[in-house]
Amino acid sequence: MLLLNKVHACLSAFALLLLTQEPVSTSEFTDCGDTDNFPTVDPPANIEITDPGFLGYISIHWTRPASLQNLTGCSVRYQLRYYDTYEERWRSVRTAKLTYTAQFDLEKPIKVRMLTVLKCACTNGTEVQGEETEWVYAPEPTGVAGSRIRDFHCVYYGKEYMECTWDSGPVIPPNSQHYLYYWHREMDETKECPEYIILSEGRRGCRFPQKSLLEFSKFNLCVNGSSPAGNLKTAYFSIEVQNHVKPEVVSSVHVSEIDGELKLDWSPPSGQVPEHCLEYEVESSTTMKNGKEKKENTVIQNLEDTSYGVPKETESQKTCFRIRSKVNMYCADEGFWSDWSQAECTAEDNEKTQYLSLVGLVVIGIAGVILLCLLIWILKQTCIKKMNKKDALYTLYKEKVNETMPNILSPIFK
Repeated sequence: MLLLNKVHACLSAFALLLLTQEPVSTSEFTDCGDTDNFPTVDPPANIEITDPGFLGYISIHWTRPASLQNLTGCSVRYQLRYYDTYEERWRSVRTAKLTYTAQFDLEKPIKVRMLTVLKCACTNGTEVQGEETEWVYAPEPTGVAGSRIRDFHCVYYGKEYMECTWDSGPVIPPNSQHYLYYWHREMDETKECPEYIILSEGRRGCRFPQKSLLEFSKFNLCVNGSSPAGNLKTAYFSIEVQNHVKPEVVSSVHVSEIDGELKLDWSPPSGQVPEHCLEYEVESSTTMKNGKEKKENTVIQNLEDTSYGVPKETESQKTCFRIRSKVNMYCADEGFWSDWSQAECTAEDNEKTQYLSLVGLVVIGIAGVILLCLLIWILKQTCIKKMNKKDALYTLYKEKVNETMPNILSPIFK
């Protein structure tokens, strides 16, 4: 009878778990089997953080709780949550391993929460969660107060090279020197900036060639420094370089007018950004005949579309276009707009009138010259004919005179 009561109690627990489909606590789980010998679901043991020197790419290690060391017939997994200070939200992962790596901002406290998840045969596949434990590590601030750099930002120009620049902190001891170090997952160790950008006040940036970059991965950077007064405060950053692309300027732009429509055509900008990764913004500025100006901006997101048409305003005098580009959402989460292209404009109406008038004057002038030349040629031909007729009459006259006059007088009429 006692055995049957235990079986009924276990089946009742199974039915409750199947109906709720919710993880049960350790106390609820103890109704299954021998409550005196079944272990409690303790949190992972010996949680520790290891910094391999990858500028915030941290390894978290732990061990199986002692109460579950000799447990058989059950699966043990661990739920880890950590606070992403870059995005300001908690991230969660479940794993059967005893280690996990994640990106942290070493200037802020590292917060990790862990619990053990247990699943055994008597739970009918339901996972049992233990209590969650929290581990917080707050790095001690070091360095000269107020010496941390400011306004750090990176731009990946045309996917050909990247520049990261900064301004010095509000407190900058004399004879200070800044240093930049970087790392990504294909590097065995951190490296120093390959080419510093030096201004009159010292190092204010770093230029990275394309071969030193890695897209779609964490690219970790830190800027620290030294001075006779002590080390400068270290600043840590973690970016993804494909989100910092700034395309080159669109240089080949052509405006045409066909059947009352203004059509704008252009070629993709130079550089390494694929054509299918670009979107464009067209800015049109129309000057009306009454002197007012009308502006309109249109974003073109169609892949590989490099043309734009718009009906011509009936009262427009001149329309100018500018174009810029940016990496679209299919190739990056964000990016920078390129600089605007040079403005390309249609001809003004009064310019057209002046042009047509000038063309008309030129045509009239050419026609006048042709008519004048033709008239001169006609007159010349007429004169030649008259001269020829006059010479013929004179010759005939001399012949008649010579026939009728005595030979002695003929020399007079030669």
